[in-house]
Amino acid sequence: MALSKIDVANMLTGATPVANGGTAATTFAAAGLSKRPNAKPIIINGNMAVAQRGTSTTGVTNGNSGYITCDRMRFNESGTMGAALTITQESLTSGNAFLNGFANAYKVDVTTADGSPDADDWSRLNMRFEGQDVQMFKKGTANAEKFTLAFWVKATKTGTNTIELYDNDNNRSVNGSYTISTTNTWEHKVVNFPADTTGAFGDDNAESLRITWTLSAGSNYSSGTLASTWGSPTTANAAAGQVNNFDSTSNNFHITGIQLEVGEFSSTTLPPFQHESITDNLLRCQRYFRSYGGGDAYEQVAVGYTTGAQGSTFIDYSSPVMRTAPTMSLGTINTWKIYSNGSGYTCSGSPGASDPTPRNMKLLTDHASGATAGQGAMLQANNSTAARLTLSAEL
Repeated sequence: MALSKIDVANMLTGATPVANGGTAATTFAAAGLSKRPNAKPIIINGNMAVAQRGTSTTGVTNGNSGYITCDRMRFNESGTMGAALTITQESLTSGNAFLNGFANAYKVDVTTADGSPDADDWSRLNMRFEGQDVQMFKKGTANAEKFTLAFWVKATKTGTNTIELYDNDNNRSVNGSYTISTTNTWEHKVVNFPADTTGAFGDDNAESLRITWTLSAGSNYSSGTLASTWGSPTTANAAAGQVNNFDSTSNNFHITGIQLEVGEFSSTTLPPFQHESITDNLLRCQRYFRSYGGGDAYEQVAVGYTTGAQGSTFIDYSSPVMRTAPTMSLGTINTWKIYSNGSGYTCSGSPGASDPTPRNMKLLTDHASGATAGQGAMLQANNSTAARLTLSAEL
């Protein structure tokens, strides 16, 4: 049966026809529709396809908080975590997540166990979002929307795991949980969170929303009761009931297919995961982090001129524009050379950045003497695949 224009309009607005040509409000979930039918997914790299920093990091221990392997997924630990971990971008070839279109996952492998976390230990994964990217939740208004978080997860440890949504602008949070039912088996989870009519997200490029998946927590974070409504955070409630995913070297934790939706959805009404092309996915990740070099032993990354003893080269990263003026690192400086007027000059000293903006910056690198001031110059890897320039504008 063909749909009329009125039928289509009602579907798009989430309305249900009633007698005499009127409409009754309903939810997008009831209509099986996303409130962002033509928009980019809120989650960036939810399928874990992009890993600019590398595909594996070993020896992740106490004090190693940061973005590791897959872009946009941050490992955080506080206290004195006794476990040691290997974190990888995992390639999938089987299992329910793979059969549902996911070829990669974020994997946490426990290599040294911690069976008894200290009271102040809290190990977790999180994703962070700019305020201007989460305005559609209308948080802090009378029309505030509910949140639905969905993901594929596989873990060795069965039992309860906890999630927190944190409003960084207003210091408010809400907690939820999900259960690993079967060991080492991909399971799809859908977790609903209420709307919050208090505290609006800032409409800017600063962090507003943080999603946290707890992996292990001491009593300071797990001795309370999960807070199912928004309010000022209580430390003891953050991970109440959380299992310890780090209590055995046999334990692994895997996650992929993460999506965040506006409104309340169930497993049957949840909109399909929005798969992006690798080009679009990478470009969105590069707003926060980008890497040059690290592969080609002679990769050229910037051009400019030399002042004689110092190269002044320029790097343009205007597409896409980064979130803010980035922090630059050249790693081991002698893995780079300045090439000028047909000769190469090994870089030395501490590199610097001048006038960085979200679009470009000048790189200042000392190098071996002999170059003629005012000549064109090029920054190039010095016959080393270890040469790597990184720019970070992470939240």
